[in-house]
Amino acid sequence: MSETALIVGTGSGLSASLARRFARDGMAVALSARQPEKLAALAGEIKARTYATDASQREEVTKLFAAVVRDLGTPDVVVYNPSYRSRGPLIELDPIEVEKTLMVTCYGGFLVGRAAARRMLERGAGSLLFTGASASVKGYAHSAPFAMGKFGLRGLAQSMARELAPKNIHVAHFVIDGGIRQPGDPRANNRGADGMLEPDAIAETYLQIHRQHRSAWTWEIELRPWVETF
Repeated sequence: MSETALIVGTGSGLSASLARRFARDGMAVALSARQPEKLAALAGEIKARTYATDASQREEVTKLFAAVVRDLGTPDVVVYNPSYRSRGPLIELDPIEVEKTLMVTCYGGFLVGRAAARRMLERGAGSLLFTGASASVKGYAHSAPFAMGKFGLRGLAQSMARELAPKNIHVAHFVIDGGIRQPGDPRANNRGADGMLEPDAIAETYLQIHRQHRSAWTWEIELRPWVETF
């Protein structure tokens, strides 16, 4: 019986690479985004189902999981990948934008993680994978809201891993430390060969973590280009 993967916060970058990699591995793939119409080409390419979801809204997350379970069954692997940033000097930050950053980056992770855990605990297995950033472990100037959200998401993942690993639920957090290559990004030329993270390479690691034998699970892994300082 084939597995099912749910990717929450799907776009054209890392999450698209994840979707393609999971599909190549034989999984049925569900793609969730605020505007799923933008995923039509990707969904058609890998025969995935799409769902409209604001991951920061409790009712919408509940409806998402009900729909995915109905259509494809309980997901074997769930990836939380949404992100939102508000930047600027601390005293000039818009509180509404800060709140949105925290709701999308962190609170949504709690909602999705809780909904996934409930389903996976009933079955007795599953993987929950959370996408972090260098901001998960160090706060940069003019980027306090993003650091707050990513620090919170990392804490959530660590707490969930300690609680759920003994129940056969694998929770892992990925510190993506560096820029992810995108077509036309001028930074790629300045960094040299392999100077930016290749999304397909990241996706390969996500799959490997999902496939880890439970005698040797990891709860966190850092991924960065070979030229990245840290």
